[in-house]
Amino acid sequence: MTKVYVSGVIDQPVDKVWAYARDFNGHGEWHPIIAESHIEEGKPSDQVGCVRSFTVSNGGHLRERLLSFSDLDRSFTYNIIVSPMPIENYVATFHCKPITEGNKTFVEWFAEFGVGKENEAAICEQVGRNTFAAGIEALGKAVAAR
Repeated sequence: MTKVYVSGVIDQPVDKVWAYARDFNGHGEWHPIIAESHIEEGKPSDQVGCVRSFTVSNGGHLRERLLSFSDLDRSFTYNIIVSPMPIENYVATFHCKPITEGNKTFVEWFAEFGVGKENEAAICEQVGRNTFAAGIEALGKAVAAR
């Protein structure tokens, strides 16, 4: 299994960051690669088992299922059901933690998945740099602008 881990610091209080990031379908508002997103069957976006269906800016379509959600831990875990990427068994977690000195937020986003050696470097770049790192940076900007 391949693992990708990205972390960052957002210069905003954890409760403010989590209030924005906790919406499993909210990534369409702040993530630069999300073109359109919706929760299937009209379920709440914090209901375990809900499925978000979305397209990315290059036209790819993904479906992801919310596996766990915790306001107490400020985290959620999801898996990919449908993806244009050559991956399997993809499970990711998004987590916000307080940085008490300076009242900032530590964000970590990580995934584990199967991918063939011939695609591993490109997929790790796409997931790590283009999705997770770009998302954390964009989330920080969106929260600050609120």
